[in-house]
Amino acid sequence: MSTSVSVAFEKARADGRAALVGYLPAGFPTVDGGIAALRTMVESGCDVIEIGLPYSDPVMDGPTIQAAAQQALEAGVRTTDVLRTVEAVAATGVPTLVMTYWNPVERYGVERFAQHLYDAGGAGLITPDLTPDFAPEWIAAADARDLDKVFLVAPSSTDERIAMTTAACRGFVYATAVMGVTGARDATSDLAGPLVERTKRAVAATAPGLPVGVGLGVSNGVQAAEVASYADGVIVGSAFVRALLDHPDDLDAGRRALVKLTEDLARGVRS
Repeated sequence: MSTSVSVAFEKARADGRAALVGYLPAGFPTVDGGIAALRTMVESGCDVIEIGLPYSDPVMDGPTIQAAAQQALEAGVRTTDVLRTVEAVAATGVPTLVMTYWNPVERYGVERFAQHLYDAGGAGLITPDLTPDFAPEWIAAADARDLDKVFLVAPSSTDERIAMTTAACRGFVYATAVMGVTGARDATSDLAGPLVERTKRAVAATAPGLPVGVGLGVSNGVQAAEVASYADGVIVGSAFVRALLDHPDDLDAGRRALVKLTEDLARGVRS
């Protein structure tokens, strides 16, 4: 049985800090290497893990995550490898979500995917290209298994869309702080604060207590501290991927880089 994401956010809140959410695609740099890297991130301070399902047409992913996902795809990574990764990481006790575009889930079979994710100890799904109004099959499958449903809001979302989205979420709502694709940036987006403020207003009306996590762009502890000052969770992806891409033939060196980065980010969310 999975640990729910809300428990991790509640624990962080009780500690007076934001939760740190870390992302890597499954199968990168290899399936077993990815599992080892994700466990390193858990041991070094990540409160929640997102595991990406590598996909051939990643419309929201920037070049760093695309490069890692492409490497995994070229190595023949399949959905079963993603689920094996989930099982290994969830065994640490840290809530483990899958972040995936919708097409692979539909192809696998929504009910089958939901059941296999549940069986692996997964906490739920983050679905960047699926909105609640087009998700009745996933919502039903998730609700039947108490899996988290994490939908996205963006600076371009209307207040009405934000309210509809927060009402459908379980676990947390994912606020994308920048317009455009993922990627580490030199400065956090000035759109993030106003978006979180609007989202928290919607949460108060539609889903009291639902945490708001902010992703896209955070790459160091200073940026993490800035986002943690107004969000419940700080989501980091490209910076973790880059730490491994920078050590392509040396997983141990990559893991050392992950430890250093995770500890820096964890200090940021506590400050």
